[in-house]
Amino acid sequence: MLGGSVYIAFIRFAISLIGVNIFYVLMSEAKYSRRKTAVCSICFYGAVLVLACIWYVADWENCVKSAPLVMYICFAVFGVLMSKGPFYLTVYKLAFTYFLLALFLIGGIEIAILFFNRNIWADIIARIVLIVLIAWFIKRYLRGSIKEFGAYMEKELDWFSVTLMIFSLLCGIGFILNPERVEQSPYRFYQMGITLFLVGTLQFLMFRLYLHIGKEQEYQKENQLMLMNHRLLERQLEILGEAAETERKKRYDAKNHNAAIAEFARRGQMDELLQYLKEYENRMSMDIEENICENTAVNSILSVYAKKAEKEQIKVILDVELDRDLPIPNIDLLSILSNAFENAIYGCMEVRKQTKNKECIIHLIMKKKKNKLTIYCSNTCPLETELRKGEPKPEFTGGIGVSSIIKTAEKFEGEYDFKNDGGMFVFRLMINIPN
Repeated sequence: MLGGSVYIAFIRFAISLIGVNIFYVLMSEAKYSRRKTAVCSICFYGAVLVLACIWYVADWENCVKSAPLVMYICFAVFGVLMSKGPFYLTVYKLAFTYFLLALFLIGGIEIAILFFNRNIWADIIARIVLIVLIAWFIKRYLRGSIKEFGAYMEKELDWFSVTLMIFSLLCGIGFILNPERVEQSPYRFYQMGITLFLVGTLQFLMFRLYLHIGKEQEYQKENQLMLMNHRLLERQLEILGEAAETERKKRYDAKNHNAAIAEFARRGQMDELLQYLKEYENRMSMDIEENICENTAVNSILSVYAKKAEKEQIKVILDVELDRDLPIPNIDLLSILSNAFENAIYGCMEVRKQTKNKECIIHLIMKKKKNKLTIYCSNTCPLETELRKGEPKPEFTGGIGVSSIIKTAEKFEGEYDFKNDGGMFVFRLMINIPN
């Protein structure tokens, strides 16, 4: 600290608070409306500035040593209360903001000492210039990536990693802001510059690492969706193939049927003809497939998967109540059902690998209630099936399917969960039906 009157101290405190607020606002999102946030911020900063000036007048020496830390602790508490997002992510952003505070705070002082013979206004101007440069850099190069970084950190970052990142920041800042530091010199300036550079580089590397991890996860999800779409197309081709085969058989049967009628008529065997027609009617009624539900798309895809499961000797129980017209696009419905059934069949087949004679069951319930669509799907699964962050691990689902279900659920602001209930894997989903 270069000293000066209480008015100079007020200007320094105000610049520091404004700079910290700018950095933090650029990196975070407010919990409340702009008006409420602005009013609360003005009241808070005004109170902090008044108390800091009173402290400066009453106890100059301790205020010079501890004011930056105490003021920032107050700001950190205020930031946590006013920010939206996970707590540990907010703490990291506050720690990084503290690092930037140390950068322009010490930078201004050192520039004034080394180049301007401890001129107070040189310190103030240097702080302003550094704040503008840092804010410009964040807005130009980091602001968009920080949002992605926050989303990826929220999913991938653990407590150990975020604690390590915050600890490295605080260690560097503690060295720089050490109140017992020796007399200023070019070597001291070099030490602080290297420390700031190393701490900043570490944060940049961690930042890039989690961006890379997050994007890799996105690529994997996109790959899973592509694989799932490929399987869905295969099932649709199966439906078309079965329809074509059924049509061919119907034409062949109709030809034979007409020939038999013509032969009975030519011989005048009317009683035999009536008996044949009765038997033919009975056979046709037996061949009519049971209609699963009124919705044509859902009925078709469930028919295919039910046959596929039965070929694998898996018992299928379907309880589906859907109208013909549903405001949810068919592609989304088919995506959810095909994913759920693919995972269910895969789980049953994994059980069969362990115990060949094990009875495997797939039970699907799908019903519409008012403006909600509920789906319940349970299937036999290995007892060791595990969940990670509430989702089944890829090795227990064949590696695909879950991401597509989650993406579709989020699209309609739905709720979902997965669990292993003693060897029965249960998937539940409830989504909002658009008006």
